[in-house]
Amino acid sequence: MKTRVCRLKEAGNLEIALDPIQQPDKGDVIVAVANGGICGSDIHYYHDGGIGSIRVREPIILGHEASGVVVALGSEVKSHEVGDKVALNPSQACGQCGQCQKGLQQHCLNMQFSGSAIRMPHAQGLFRQRVTLPQSQCIPLGDASLAAGACTEPLAVALHACRRAGDLVGRRVLVTGSGPVGSLCVGAARYSGAVEVVATDLHDKPLSAAMAMGATRSVNMSDQTLEEYERDKGLFDVVFECSAAASAIESAMKVIRPSGTLVQVGVSGNLSILMNTLVGKEINWVGSHRFHGEFELAAALIREGRIDPTPIISATYPLDQAEQAIVAAGDRRQHVKVHISFNGE
Repeated sequence: MKTRVCRLKEAGNLEIALDPIQQPDKGDVIVAVANGGICGSDIHYYHDGGIGSIRVREPIILGHEASGVVVALGSEVKSHEVGDKVALNPSQACGQCGQCQKGLQQHCLNMQFSGSAIRMPHAQGLFRQRVTLPQSQCIPLGDASLAAGACTEPLAVALHACRRAGDLVGRRVLVTGSGPVGSLCVGAARYSGAVEVVATDLHDKPLSAAMAMGATRSVNMSDQTLEEYERDKGLFDVVFECSAAASAIESAMKVIRPSGTLVQVGVSGNLSILMNTLVGKEINWVGSHRFHGEFELAAALIREGRIDPTPIISATYPLDQAEQAIVAAGDRRQHVKVHISFNGE
């Protein structure tokens, strides 16, 4: 049997093709993929053929944000039943390398991350109508919608960023860049106890999503500033920097309090930084990379209705319009998170 897949052959060359369905091993399940979220990496792969030094060197099935319904079980699968709604965890750490043994699975030396071109051969992604995965990668969603379930991966990224920030109870928080992950950082910070969350962006559409996720205020930096938060050497306890824009980082350093924590979530190339401000205010600037245990937490929060990520979803396209969907997803003025529908819910 074969399944339709969304495969990138090279920059700007996307095809909907047929691939064989991998037969499940005894501990695997086959999932009918329902919804797939388009990430910035998918957009860069399509338009640029890579991200920085990471290049697409062979055809790759895109996608690492997805949900679906279990349709077949391996002979020894006991944790799932046919018909279960599941979120698909794209992160498969080896569990054996030095980083995994230290509990840093997100830094696994042998990581297989769905839809990633880092390694050769590339790790094929989740944008296909049927996918075979180990049962441990399929996390129950209960009665939650499959649209919400496809947001589990970016929510896990946001939850890991919150973990890197430390205790957020009673904290004042700034989120710079209110795209999908930024808006979910708003929701994760509110869930984690932040009493004030200010969200910034250059466009109104993502700011609306951030407000729907629980922001107490939004600031459009195209015609406003954060100057009022600069007094007393800065008023924010924590900043989640999700834009990787030099101007946003500079602004964040001005409004974070001395000894505050700046969590760098957005990624880009090399940037110049205000070293004197970093040192003079003793800012704790920490990176945040992917997630591990937070994926199951994200699925549980969605399953239990404690975080609803669906306000970030701005459009859903059918699989036949995958190319249009990826182009649309790059339009920050019109969209936050764009989904592809593979089989419907």
